[in-house]
Order: sequence, then C-alpha cells, then structure tokens
Amino acid sequence: MRLWQRFLNRPVQFAFDLFVLALAFVLSYNLRFDFMITEAELHKMLVQAPLVMLIQFGSMFIFGFYTFVWRYIGMAELRPFVKAAWWSFLPLILMRFGLPDAFLVWRVPLSIILMDTMLAFGGVLALRVLRRATFERFEKERRAKGADGEKLKPVLLVGAGRAGVLAAREIQARGDMGMEIRGFVDDEPDKHGSVIQGVKVLGATRELPRLVSELGIDHVVISIAQTGRKDLRRIIEICEAIPVRARIIPGLYELIDGTVEITRIRDVEIEDLLGREAVSLDEKSLSEFLEGKTVMVTGAGGSIGSEICCQVAKFGAGRVLMVERAEFALFESEREMREFCPGADVLPLVADVCDETRMSEIFESYRPAVVFHAAAHKHVPLMENNTGEAVKNNVLGTRLVAELAGRSGVETFVQISTDKAVRPTSIMGASKRAAELVAQDLNRQFDTQFISVRFGNVLGSAGSVVPSFRKQIEEGGPVTVTHPDMVRYFMTIPEASQLVVQAGAIGQGGEIFILDMGEPVRIVDMAKDMITLCGLKPFEDIDIEFTGIRPGEKLFEELQTVGENITKTRHPKIFAGKINTYGEAEVSQALERFRGLCGAGDEAELRRYFNELLPEARVTE
Repeated sequence: MRLWQRFLNRPVQFAFDLFVLALAFVLSYNLRFDFMITEAELHKMLVQAPLVMLIQFGSMFIFGFYTFVWRYIGMAELRPFVKAAWWSFLPLILMRFGLPDAFLVWRVPLSIILMDTMLAFGGVLALRVLRRATFERFEKERRAKGADGEKLKPVLLVGAGRAGVLAAREIQARGDMGMEIRGFVDDEPDKHGSVIQGVKVLGATRELPRLVSELGIDHVVISIAQTGRKDLRRIIEICEAIPVRARIIPGLYELIDGTVEITRIRDVEIEDLLGREAVSLDEKSLSEFLEGKTVMVTGAGGSIGSEICCQVAKFGAGRVLMVERAEFALFESEREMREFCPGADVLPLVADVCDETRMSEIFESYRPAVVFHAAAHKHVPLMENNTGEAVKNNVLGTRLVAELAGRSGVETFVQISTDKAVRPTSIMGASKRAAELVAQDLNRQFDTQFISVRFGNVLGSAGSVVPSFRKQIEEGGPVTVTHPDMVRYFMTIPEASQLVVQAGAIGQGGEIFILDMGEPVRIVDMAKDMITLCGLKPFEDIDIEFTGIRPGEKLFEELQTVGENITKTRHPKIFAGKINTYGEAEVSQALERFRGLCGAGDEAELRRYFNELLPEARVTE
C-alpha cells in the first residue's frame, strides 16, 4: 500500500506517533541540559527535530509498524520495534561523528540520541500497548453483558500448556463464544497458583468436583495439546461423575497445520477416546520417494484412498491419478482434493480395476511411478454372500493392476491389506490374504517393489462401526453389538494413510508391513462410551442389544501369522515381515482356479478352495 493511502486510512495513528516522537526529542534535550536550554541550544533543537523525526518515522514505516493491528500487539511485534530503533539510531550516530564542522547544527549530541531513541520507540510501543489494553477492557465489559444480553457460561480450562494459552487468548479476545474463563486446571504442581493470560491455575484435575461446585461451572473445556487415551478417559470419567459437561479443542498439531481453528470447541467424541498420538513421519524420505512423480491411487473414492491422495500430494507428487469406479465417490474425493490441496495436479479417472482394457490404457497413457492399490471389497458379512465378487475384485483385480504395474516399470506398488487376512475365517479376509500372495509372487517376476501393508479397523471409514452406532443413538436405540467379548484394533484415517505412504517409502519389495495398532478395544465398551458422551446412560436411556457373531467374523483380530518373521523397521509404528512363500507355479495355478470358479459361479467350491490354498484359513464351507 502506498504511503499516501496509509495516511488517508490511519491519520490518527500517524498523528499520535508524530506527537510522541516530537515529545521524546524535546524531553531528551531538556534532560540533557537539566531543563535549562540556552537560546543557541533551542535553535539547534528546532532545526534537528524535523530530521530526527523523519528518520525515526521512516524507520517505523519501513519495518511495517503500520501493518500491525494495534489491538493485537504482542511479543511477536517487538522485533520490528528493536530493528526500527537500531536503524534510526545508526544514521544519527554517523551524522554525529561524520559531518564536518560546517554542519555543526545537524550534529545531535550523543546523550540526546540515546535518550531520544529509547523514549521515542518506547513511547510508540506504549501507545500500542495502551490501545490493546483499552480494547481488551472494552471486550471484557462487552463479554460480561453477553451476546444479545445472554449471560456468559462460566468454564474451566483443563490444561495450562501451549494449547490452553491459545484457547484462553482466543476466548478472551472474542465476544461471540459465550464463555467466561474462571480458571485453569492442570496436573503439574509447579503451575498451581500461577496466572496465565490473566487466568489463575486453580489446582489439579482431581479437584474438579470442588471447583465446579464452588465456581458454578457450566462446562469444562479440555485444552491439552496432545493427550493420551488413558488421560482423556480419566478426565471424562471425572466430569461424568460430577456431573459436568466436557468439551474439547482440536489437537495442537491440527491448529499448527491450519486444519482447524482454536474456536472450534466441540463435544468430546469417541474418536478422541480412541485416538492416538500424531504420526511422526520421515518427511525427507517421503519427499525423495514421491517428489515430482506420477502417483496412482486406486479406490480413490474411499476413505483410505482419498486420504492417501491428500498425503502423496502433500509430499510433492507431480501428479495424482485418482482411479475409482464409483462416479459420485470420485467426484466428492476430487472436490476435497481441490479444496485442501489447491496446488496439486489431480486427475480423476473413472475405471474398474478388473477392466483390463481400461487399466492398460491408463498405465500406458500416464506411466505412474508409484501405485497405491486401495480398491477392494472390504465389508465382511456382505462378502460372505458375494464370494465371487470378493475374489474378482480383491484377488483377480489386484493381480491385473499389479501385473500391469510390473510391465509398465512402476517403481513401487503398495497393496492395502487387512488384519482379517491373518488366519482368515471370512471370504474378505481370505481374499486379501490371497492378494498378499499375489504381491509376493510378482515381486519375484518384476523389478517393481511389491509391498503389502496390513492394519485393522479405521475410525470413521465407510461401513465402520462408529457411524452405525452414532446413527442408532440418534434414533433412540437400541445400539446393536454382535458379542460382549468382541474386540477390534482401531486407528484414524490420517494415521493409517500416512503410515501406508511411509511403508511404501521404506519398503525394499516382498515385505508385508504391519502397522502398530496399539491396544485392542472392546466393541461394547465403545458403544457405552458413545452413549455416555451423548449425555445418556447405557442400558437405561439407550439399550445395548447383542445380536450374535455374523458369518465370517471373529471375536478378535490378529496382525501377524505363525511363520512370519516380524522385525522392526526404522519407523517405530511399522513392522516388517516376510510372508510364507508360495511357488510361482502354485500361485499361477491358484489364479487359474479362481478365474474358473468365478466364471462358473461356484461359490461353494470357492470357499472350499480357500481352505485348501491357505492352510491357516477357516472359511465356513
């Protein structure tokens, strides 16, 4: 913005600053001469004042003083003040010692330069601090009245760390959030009694019942940057026992990434209780693995596939080929990619991975360097009644895409597998186990590195239990659980997708990578938690019904199989193993048998053949 435009837009700021600069210079002269200025010195002061003020004002302008919003002035703005003071001080010093005697009148005494610099820039900074203090006092008075005359809700912030400070600052600065912070609660004893952002740390979380009662707290806001599942559950249980409503702010890593804003304070959800630490990625290796390359993602309309597209774009893929047969799912995924990765080169391609002509055309036209194969049928009970379709998509489709990748010279092919492939009891699990064998077989035939990545259930993915439970609770119940002892492993969509991409970067070919899924979770406990988080009581307000294990399901899932050599990788959440080997002729024969049985529509024989091919399988015939 041009200088004259800034004068027009901010005349009051300029006027105040010029007044402070003039006052500082006059005061410095008076201090230098003990307020007994002679006529000669007064003449020098009047001559020197315009030049000194011009240098100081110009320095302030150059270092962006007038780009600051006065009411938000803080520590971040101190550096420009220091720089401006130094660069206005320096030319005056040079003039003091460098000008010849003929320009004696322009030589400002050294003591005056020092005093004036401190007074001038201290004064303009004080103006801005005063402006902020006035604004905050006005906002505080306005908040005390509440929006539309409504009374503000008193809250406690749990966590006086970085995230808590951010939350307190934002709540105090805004008048539309309807909250009044009565204090912090933190389990670090050193913080007790201290004051942060004008808010006192009142005690530890165990004191919440007393504090909520004494202060008349409406709800508690959990403002801990990255809290573990156990700590979060403990805090929630304390709040439930009081009882008081518990809410939460987003994780600090989400705020830093710009994914969400601090003001998105929301109710605690089951994903928070089951969530894990943010994934630490080897960003250098990922950039080397993906930067500038064409990356194909099959199943790009699914929850995992669409997130993988975002991750590979984030780490510098030159082009992302989004392959998906469901038109609307592809449309939605592409729209999200355009929104969250606006600079990415994205190409949506409608295609079925079982269509050899179409897939050959894509490989020939775009020559991807890396392929993430996420296309699959994954619903366990549904595939029990559609055995042939599971085999076509999960086994034969994988073989087709993987073989085309090998022939096209793809560098790395990553196949998404599942924990249900371990000692499979379902058609879905058995078909994914066969797909793992396909990847290993092709790894011997081509220079392409073929890799499989195995993990458990993904929170919030299509067909997962969480959306189903949520819908049942909204409808008033009952919540249906297959068995009281059923347990599952869970991870979030971003975590699973990031680790899949990381596995692709560290793979050498032929491995099966197993992601660290943490501790298994009882499904009935998850149902109880979701009901409780909605402010209801399990078995009272919302009933839980046990419907019995469905065809193909297990009570618990496993992540490794007997005979696999599981070893650590350089990433703490990724383990590697070598799958039990099958000979090339044996795999080829199995594929021919699968094709024949699918063509004949003999689903009973397909089930028997899985048990024959995979000795560890226990598929119901």
